Amino acid sequence: MRAFERTAATRFPVEVDAVLREAGWQPGRWDIARAEVWADTLRAHHSPGGHSHAVFPAAVEAWAEFGGLHIVPPGSGYDIAPAALRFDPLCGLHFARTLADLGRALGTEICPLGEETGPPGATLAIDTEGRVYGIDHSGDWYLGPDIDRAVATLVTGVLPARLTTRDR
Repeated sequence: MRAFERTAATRFPVEVDAVLREAGWQPGRWDIARAEVWADTLRAHHSPGGHSHAVFPAAVEAWAEFGGLHIVPPGSGYDIAPAALRFDPLCGLHFARTLADLGRALGTEICPLGEETGPPGATLAIDTEGRVYGIDHSGDWYLGPDIDRAVATLVTGVLPARLTTRDR
């Protein structure tokens, strides 16, 4: 991961902080009521095959802080094009089996977080430890050990690490 310039005023790199604030985020943002509605909706959903979503504190906390944000980064990225993001776990409502399969392979549970809104259109997910992943047509990606680094990776266009069978 690249070293990003930080300021004392924010926990995010300067360029990431600016994009987040443009999208409506601010320090202390916390909409737990919306996060609880999403948690209830995911818990109640079962796929036709009977698969259900895992819901856990790391996911609910991420939804409370970032839920509802639509982030559109300006400019070009470091390694790849930066990703436009929408933090809405219901974007992954119908991915219960996919997320359960990935979680099983990684030895954890995984819950939807949102999506990349532009090509290639990855589903974003978070695990019980707060690690963030992207799942798209080309594979599974490790976006960061926590939501902060994952957002920085996506917004700045840093190439994420592809998950391989040795990671599982």
